Amino acid sequence: MNRMLAIIEREMRKFFRSPALMMASMIFPLVQLLVLGNAFGGKIRDAKLGIVDQDGGTQALKVREAFDSVRANVRTFEPIYYDNDKQAMEDVRNGKIQGAVIIPPQYSRRVYEENHPRIALIVDNSDNFMSSALEGKLTELTNALNQPAVEPRLLQKTALDVVELYPYIEYMKFLLPGSIALAMFVSVMIGGGMLYIDDKARGVHEGYLVTPITKTELVFGLNAAGAIKAMLTGVVITVIGSLLSGVNTLFNPATAFGLVLMIVLTSLAFNTMMFLLMVRVEDPLVPRAIFGILNTLLFFPSGAIYPIQAFPFWLRAIAKVDPFTYAVHGFKALLLKETGLVAVVPDMIYLSIFAVVTLTVATPLFKRTL
Repeated sequence: MNRMLAIIEREMRKFFRSPALMMASMIFPLVQLLVLGNAFGGKIRDAKLGIVDQDGGTQALKVREAFDSVRANVRTFEPIYYDNDKQAMEDVRNGKIQGAVIIPPQYSRRVYEENHPRIALIVDNSDNFMSSALEGKLTELTNALNQPAVEPRLLQKTALDVVELYPYIEYMKFLLPGSIALAMFVSVMIGGGMLYIDDKARGVHEGYLVTPITKTELVFGLNAAGAIKAMLTGVVITVIGSLLSGVNTLFNPATAFGLVLMIVLTSLAFNTMMFLLMVRVEDPLVPRAIFGILNTLLFFPSGAIYPIQAFPFWLRAIAKVDPFTYAVHGFKALLLKETGLVAVVPDMIYLSIFAVVTLTVATPLFKRTL
């Protein structure tokens, strides 16, 4: 019994002598509660909805006023007015706006003639949550427009035609981009961060610290090795995941080239971020303790599971700087939309800048000492 108590005492002493480990173990449940509680089940707010008024009549004005009323009250979407329906559709495809409403020519005339007046909603159905929210709100608006006026002799009925840009997206396909990014992050976390701390704890790193190699060469070598592991993971998960979920865009040469670029840049961004977080850590238990925090804080706000537009402002701020957000958006655009490199260039630029900045900050923090 005394020997067992001695082991318990040793583990408790080691636990309390590591303040970072204690903080991580306490903060993790709170972070998980806040992030998951706000990331799931939120209402869509401030989604960008393009409006193309090709009619310009009085009834079209009522439709635009209804959209402005939604913006002023429930704030489900923010109307953005376009002159060209093709440009609006292209912006939906490239992710600049979440949907577009087309008010066709002669709409007002058809309303007065009771001749099947229609407006069209163009949605990006690669995101089922967003498209369903927009369809629901626009259905409510059209039902309101169809309500009889004070004098029921003038009956106005407006039908909503939903135009889906892509074939039906199963949920497994929808989760594929996030799964690729998460697998690469786990590879970086385990194969880069944890192993580096374990090497320091076991004294393995002393072997290369006594060599003439410079600090910069050490930092770049460690990050390159970790990024290569993540790249291999990304390639394998992309191929296997695409085959399992039935995503055939992988076999398009242009899409495959874009995926390779995204995998390389995502690997570099994730690895340099992890290296910066672990560069001064000495306790091998710390990376294991904060793994759950990082997973929750980076993966769930990225839009991989639920639209960013449903988050509160503070969670949106995290998503804006989170490299996961840009990795998920890039993989989704290439795998599910086949948009080409045009739509993912901003994602690539951000990941590149993020990798350069984090590596620049981590290099002087690295201690080349035994």
